[in-house]
Amino acid sequence: MLIVASLSVLVLLSALAVVAGSREITHRLVHAGCAAASLGLLVAGLTHLGIGPGGSPSIVLPLGLPWMAAHFRLDNLSALFMVVVDLAAVAASIYGIGYCRHLPEVRRVTPFFPLFLFGMNAVLLADDAFMFLVAWEFMSLASWLMVLSDHKSAENRHAAVIYLIMAAFGTFCLLTSFGLMAGAGGTYTFAAMRQAELATIPAFLVVLTAVLGAGSKAGLVPLHVWLPLAHPAAPSHVSALMSGVMTKVALYGLIRILFDLHGDVPWEWGAALMVIGGASAVLGVLYALFQDDLKRLLAYSTVENVGVAVIGLGLGIAFKDAGEPALAALALVGGLYHIVNHSVFKTLLFLAAGAVISATGERRLSGLGGLLNRMPWTGTAALIGAAAISALPPLNGFVSEWLILQALFKGPGLPHWAMKFGVPVVGAMLALAGALAATCFVRAYGIAFLGRPRSLAAARADLHPTPASMRWTMAALALLCILLGAIPVTVTDALSAVVQPMTGLHFAVSADLGWPWLSPVSSTRGSYSGTMLVMVGTALFAIAVVLAHGLGTRRVRRADAWDCGHREDIPETQYTGQSFSQPLRRVFGTSVFLARETVEMPEPGERSPARLSVRMIDPVWVWLYDPIARAVNFIADRVNRMQFLTVRGYLLMMFSTLVFMLLVVAWRQQP
Repeated sequence: MLIVASLSVLVLLSALAVVAGSREITHRLVHAGCAAASLGLLVAGLTHLGIGPGGSPSIVLPLGLPWMAAHFRLDNLSALFMVVVDLAAVAASIYGIGYCRHLPEVRRVTPFFPLFLFGMNAVLLADDAFMFLVAWEFMSLASWLMVLSDHKSAENRHAAVIYLIMAAFGTFCLLTSFGLMAGAGGTYTFAAMRQAELATIPAFLVVLTAVLGAGSKAGLVPLHVWLPLAHPAAPSHVSALMSGVMTKVALYGLIRILFDLHGDVPWEWGAALMVIGGASAVLGVLYALFQDDLKRLLAYSTVENVGVAVIGLGLGIAFKDAGEPALAALALVGGLYHIVNHSVFKTLLFLAAGAVISATGERRLSGLGGLLNRMPWTGTAALIGAAAISALPPLNGFVSEWLILQALFKGPGLPHWAMKFGVPVVGAMLALAGALAATCFVRAYGIAFLGRPRSLAAARADLHPTPASMRWTMAALALLCILLGAIPVTVTDALSAVVQPMTGLHFAVSADLGWPWLSPVSSTRGSYSGTMLVMVGTALFAIAVVLAHGLGTRRVRRADAWDCGHREDIPETQYTGQSFSQPLRRVFGTSVFLARETVEMPEPGERSPARLSVRMIDPVWVWLYDPIARAVNFIADRVNRMQFLTVRGYLLMMFSTLVFMLLVVAWRQQP
């Protein structure tokens, strides 16, 4: 009942936003109502998390196609993702109460924001293919309209077009996957699909189209091209949901098909997913390292973290097919834990980016600096988020990546030679991605929040105070990053109940040592406790403070500030984002992105400055999508000429078509 009421409220809020017009109080009320409805859905998800198969509530409504009704069901998996979605939705909605006044076209955002939340939750509740795809399109179109909200920008219009094309491609692939599972009988309920037996080729095509369809929405390489364009174009609280949770809804669709509806995926697909995930993790963070746009950097980082989660899912498939349910459960727990963690710290970072943009009007790292003194709430929250996404203990990002690595360490024991050699390679890719992620966010945070302001807008950031709703939302998410890292056993126990139907085994990650220790491999090695680490760290910090204040001197000492030998307060003497990433650009960028540096030196006696220019390409776009676009344009130009034919030309074309069809009929009627 709570779920139906909350979803109904979201639809009514969208209608209210359309009817009430563009008054600021309307937008505040709509966002407040979205927060209340999302809170109701969050409570429902938490209430049903961990229930047995017989306790999953379901409902059948007389909607949908004429020969079938609309089926909805809430099981453990959908309850978990409902918690993921609506936790971020509550935060983004409360944040939007104060943020909506900074939007240039708020009337183009508010009506679609509750519909976006409705679509994501409807995907999670759908129990038949038709309602799943309808809700999927609802989610895609609502977010597309918000990407296009600032339609006066040519960059945003281009991002919206690419997003719409990729969304249509993903839906077509998922439609094909569900159609193959439904078979000739056309039974589109998930219950019937679970009972269906697939031949070899249809089973292969089901997995292939599911990976393509869900992977395009999740942002897996090479299907990620829309993500760094669309996520920065949307308003920041919408970007937080698109990057933090909409990509997780896509992973939910992938998990639902591979582990539930299909249920018998061979290990080769697990290996393929691990390779795709590893490539996405490394390339995503490399893309992010070289960005100057703060929101685009965060969007590329989403590609990396989705890749990390997919590594866990692929490893789970490989272990399940090899008859290792305990290790499969461990890999899945690690992947799902990373999904939960990424939704929290990526939402936090996008909301922090929105606060920075609303205060400064700047998205470029080269136009920021010194914001920690001017925006202490945002700076502190962003620091916690940056440390969490860099997988630093004792924060939440470390726990999930550590669990995936623990599962990877057991990968060479699989009976397949490809996995024996491939798993260590994927483990090295995951370790490299983690190191590069730390570098990326040291660069991003240091350039944006530390040092001196690099522009007048950054220097005056404190003249535009951040509203309380935005500050407290970021503080709550930052605290959640700490809690999810400090009490990991509580989270893994809940996730173990979620993966039990997928693996047939309830695997307690803390079985050997008990709370608060994670011991997925054994009690003598490979154990970790975020709780103990937080307690010891807090105790050492308290001792240090007591000693410093008790034994230290209170005399004030004054000396000139050390500024690398420079006394001038010139922002240009600081490191820039480009200079920080230059060593890595020369190591990785020259081969992966064909990066080239060009130096223009003035002639002797000239007073013009020297110039350094850097040229890079997106290899996926240049080598994959650009040729496809040129081929489509070439074919379209040739087809377009058909509308300029003469009457004789049209008659000849009709006659040729008739002859061709007669030949086809004659060929089909041959014995």
